[in-house]
Amino acid sequence: MSNTKLINRRDFIKKSGLVASLALGAGVWGYVFYSDEPVKKTKKHIMTVKDFRVEPIKTYPDIAVAQGRDVEAITKKVVDRLGGMSRFVKPGERVLIKPNASWDRQPELAANTNPLVISAIVKMCLEAKAKEVWVTDVTVNDAQRSFARSGIEQAVLKAGGIIKFPSSNDFVETDLKGDALKVWPVCRFIHDIDKVINVPVVKHHSLSKCTIAMKNLYGLIGGQRNLLHQDIYTSIADLATAIRTTLTVIDATRVLMRNGPTGGDISDVSEHHTVLASIDTVAAETYALRFLDLKVEDVPAISIAEKRGVGSSRLNDLHIAEV
Repeated sequence: MSNTKLINRRDFIKKSGLVASLALGAGVWGYVFYSDEPVKKTKKHIMTVKDFRVEPIKTYPDIAVAQGRDVEAITKKVVDRLGGMSRFVKPGERVLIKPNASWDRQPELAANTNPLVISAIVKMCLEAKAKEVWVTDVTVNDAQRSFARSGIEQAVLKAGGIIKFPSSNDFVETDLKGDALKVWPVCRFIHDIDKVINVPVVKHHSLSKCTIAMKNLYGLIGGQRNLLHQDIYTSIADLATAIRTTLTVIDATRVLMRNGPTGGDISDVSEHHTVLASIDTVAAETYALRFLDLKVEDVPAISIAEKRGVGSSRLNDLHIAEV
């Protein structure tokens, strides 16, 4: 005999009534609180990059160039010739220095910016009474290994600067207003500082022919950067247009002539013992092309950026001071 308890008529009516009451209550609740307004979605906040430039002053040259084996000395000379770091950094400001520190390579291989150039700039910023000097790069190789092996980490810490390693949470959606680069994840440090000093090394690049000042700004963005290689010259110009830096100091002490951007063989490196500086990114990049035996027409990003008013490639019209 089954142990299943049969439901009687009275229990059935009671339970049916309860279900009906709940359904009616839900209907009334829904009616009372019904709204024909669409559900509002939380709006994602899109950042924009502020302009970090300083005003040009005609009494100073457009480009300052210095040669010598004392790397820190020649770095200081070119900045002094442009008016000194106090022209670019005011007391209490937070400064971001952007080297090329992308690769797990020793300084001699010229895959990264010479650490002595970075050291000199950190010291000058602190002498100008900067509140803090940050040094960062969104590296290709492991960041901690790249900063350590390049010598940049030790140089920065010894000079009194702060290394900032971006984590996966340190990127914010930013409208770069470009043709190839529109809304893109950008390192949030760029939104937390007052001035930006771009400090690239001069290198060959297998895809864009060179990586100097404008291409170095790739190290401030996240996301799938390899997608930008499909239209690399436009994306480089987009970055130079969106991120208007305070000062560009180019390291041509050691130049990677071949097999860039990673390098790895000392035979690919040529020593030029040169540092140059300018507030004009396009002019600085144009001048630096000579170290790679390139011309403006070889690098379309320069012409694109120039047409957008980022700077001038017409070196004959500029005041270049060799100090």
